[in-house]
Amino acid sequence: MPLAMNRNVFITCAVTGSGSTQDRSHLVPRSPQQIAESAIEAAKAGAAVVHCHVRDPETGTPSRKLEYYREVTDRIRAADVDVVLNLTAGMGGDMVFGGTEKPLPLTDGTDMIGASERVAHIAECLPEICTLDCGTMNFAEADYVMTNTPGMLRAMGQIMTDLGVRPEIEAFDTGHLWFAKQLVEEGIIEAPALVQLCMGVPWGAPDDLNTFMAMVNNVPSDWNWSAFSLGRNQMPYAAAAVLAGGNVRVGLEDNLFLSKGVLATNAQLVERAVGIIEGMGANIMTPAEVREKLVLTKRAPRS
Repeated sequence: MPLAMNRNVFITCAVTGSGSTQDRSHLVPRSPQQIAESAIEAAKAGAAVVHCHVRDPETGTPSRKLEYYREVTDRIRAADVDVVLNLTAGMGGDMVFGGTEKPLPLTDGTDMIGASERVAHIAECLPEICTLDCGTMNFAEADYVMTNTPGMLRAMGQIMTDLGVRPEIEAFDTGHLWFAKQLVEEGIIEAPALVQLCMGVPWGAPDDLNTFMAMVNNVPSDWNWSAFSLGRNQMPYAAAAVLAGGNVRVGLEDNLFLSKGVLATNAQLVERAVGIIEGMGANIMTPAEVREKLVLTKRAPRS
């Protein structure tokens, strides 16, 4: 598709993620209160969208506990700053095999649940956006597979649509975009879809510019998309996404450092992205503008 720089950009802050980063930086938020506070600070720094996972407050390990999601959601909605809430629905499809000579039975770390349970917190919290990891892939560790079958994705996508929550397609490779188009064609996801291009995640799409442009060129021209890369490439890909017509994701889920050896907060990463985007001559979109553009439904705080 023809490329044109995006002049009105929204920033998503991926606040904490589900990786083992809690042991690499004391600034990675763990408890629901810490996650919510970090999301609120990111919003004040210029993020229109906050993407949230939850963790065990004591160990920092990733969690699916509904009460943690409920607390994070309530705290963000009660804050004195507006922000679009995006919750992950990526957990519950983890398969860890027993090794190359004896792959079965599956071992510790396996977490496989059904479609309804995978989105139970979405039905409870009703965020404006939730993620849909649109494919199965080998994911970093030797014997771990992130599992998202076509049937599972159809079921989860339909539940999200029926709830009035906008799915954000997490595309880790071009085939994931291919299936996303199929979901739209089948009427499971409404067009125009929302996409996050996930670059440099082992073993998905590498974060070289040729692969990035292949991903961009596979996004339909009327869809809305953002992109990110990991570590030191986070900010270069913020600039690349804007130049290619997209939006930006930054945050501690994807990168822990402000510069070499200097640990970052989410707010500092958002501030750095704001400087890059504005330095390119583009405007930073507000949450209200993002809701209008993406046709999102904002829910009020619980009384």
